[in-house]
Amino acid sequence: MSLRIAFDLDGVLADMESELVRQAEILFGESVTRRLRLRAAEAADVADAAEVAEAKTAPDVSPDAAPDVVPAMAQLNMTSRQQRRLWHHVESIENFWEGLDELEPGVIQRLASVAADRRWEVIFLTKRPKTVGATAQVQTQRWLESRGFTLPSVFVVQKSRGSIAASLGLDIVVDDRPENCLDVVADSKARAILVWRTDENQLPVAAQRLGIGVVKSVADCLDILTAVDDATRQEPGMMERVMRRLGLKG
Repeated sequence: MSLRIAFDLDGVLADMESELVRQAEILFGESVTRRLRLRAAEAADVADAAEVAEAKTAPDVSPDAAPDVVPAMAQLNMTSRQQRRLWHHVESIENFWEGLDELEPGVIQRLASVAADRRWEVIFLTKRPKTVGATAQVQTQRWLESRGFTLPSVFVVQKSRGSIAASLGLDIVVDDRPENCLDVVADSKARAILVWRTDENQLPVAAQRLGIGVVKSVADCLDILTAVDDATRQEPGMMERVMRRLGLKG
């Protein structure tokens, strides 16, 4: 049976954070963003690991921007007014989502190749707000195709990742937000893999306690998914044992 896998986009495959910071510099000026970065760094120095993680998962952002766009906001420590101005600016940029860089150069092409070889059913989930130009879905499809993934299935979603995973009968959801992974394991039978590129000391304790797999990169994630797929093909019931060994509890 083919694996059914969903990948989040921003923070997993697409480098939205760097582009938001660049647009903030264009909008406010480098001197302002430099002060914002310094303020954010000072705040991080006085906060313990749990407070930093909480700040990244529950910031004051506009509903249209939440939840996939939070890291850049936390990095710059902007006020609510500055955040709104930034997002109004971003929404005015034609086809903004097509201009993002790939976080791990070549990994989308590798994903496409592995998925085709192993007959995985892959979809992409995002909560990207609209901008001038094509719809967020079409922009995202073009972006993925330009990096080697032909005919991508992209869903611009509003519901929790758990309800989506349950409705679509997904096996695994790959995301960079702990709360999205918690939704998956709480509200569906799917497993969750958290792509966590920041300090391990800031990793929410609940992630490991609830059996969410944690990786540092999508490349590492693909290695895990390949191992799971191999186990599934070798022996019925082996998938459960491999999942547990990799920290992916059902």
